[in-house]
Amino acid sequence: MPPVVKPTNLYSEAEAGKLSPTVSDALPRVYVPNVKSNDVYVIDPATYTVVGHFKVGRNPQHVVPSWDLKVLWVANNSMRRGKGSLTPIDPRTSKPGKDVPVIDPYNLYFTPDGQSAIVVAEADRRLDLRDPHTMKFKWTIKTPECRGINHADFAIDGTYAIFTCEFSGGLAKIDFTKREVLGYLKLSKGGMPQDVRISPDGKVFYVADMMADGVFLIDGASFKEIGFIPTGVGTHGLYPSRDATELYVTNRGSNKVKGHPHGPGSISIIDFETRKVVANWPIPGGGSPDMGNLSADGKHFWVSGRYDGVVYAFDTDTGAVKKIPVGTEPHGLTVWPQPGRYSLGHTGNMR
Repeated sequence: MPPVVKPTNLYSEAEAGKLSPTVSDALPRVYVPNVKSNDVYVIDPATYTVVGHFKVGRNPQHVVPSWDLKVLWVANNSMRRGKGSLTPIDPRTSKPGKDVPVIDPYNLYFTPDGQSAIVVAEADRRLDLRDPHTMKFKWTIKTPECRGINHADFAIDGTYAIFTCEFSGGLAKIDFTKREVLGYLKLSKGGMPQDVRISPDGKVFYVADMMADGVFLIDGASFKEIGFIPTGVGTHGLYPSRDATELYVTNRGSNKVKGHPHGPGSISIIDFETRKVVANWPIPGGGSPDMGNLSADGKHFWVSGRYDGVVYAFDTDTGAVKKIPVGTEPHGLTVWPQPGRYSLGHTGNMR
């Protein structure tokens, strides 16, 4: 793990304004993968308008910034056994490159040292470590007791990560130094754990659960459940504020994998210090906020509306929201560029 500048705040280098020179020529854009229309929509955040779109592989799930911040990868997991691909996007032009065949890339992460890409092969219950540039296969970590392995975050020292097991109601702790599973944890009332984010001090992992309608608190060192915070229906995505004082939580408005439009979707905000919900923003007319990220300056929170065919842009001062129509079933969108020295993957887990 590259050194943490502030041990009490592992997000210290992802604060507003701390853009790497690597992204100085990146176009400010929001990239939206649409699972059912098999394409990516490109939004200009300055005008809230779609300025382009292009076809990708089957079932695009997430748009993932590479560790070195030079490429955005679209994870197309195909839903066909033994199939899948990654589509590279050049953030300087917003144009896609040639697909790279990769088996079952539901999600994509990177080891903190940048030496390996971690392809989350959800259907096959394993993590495939690959070359972060060519995506050539290196080795695999099997997770047989983790059905639906999907989202993750890393410890403050980078030695391990905690992954959610969506379809077995628990978590897996993975040591990436030894490349082995350290253990599994069944959540007390969890039914469908989703996104994971670590607290700024590196002590507690926050785990969203879509059936429990809230966020579990997990002590990372002991790998034990230590608390629960109710948020809203269908708790799904987790995103720290640019100053690392708050955690934005998306509540998708449904406890089912296949939800419906205009559900009771909302955004909750948790204070990291008190571990309490300090605000809740319902979506006028209902909605289904899923995955996304904050703008580079932290003034807007961009989220896909999974079952409403839109993207939401929330004003982080007021909670007011704009809606931009996109393709069918938008999922793991990313906002680019973002502050940070490197990306651990997903839609921009920046450090």
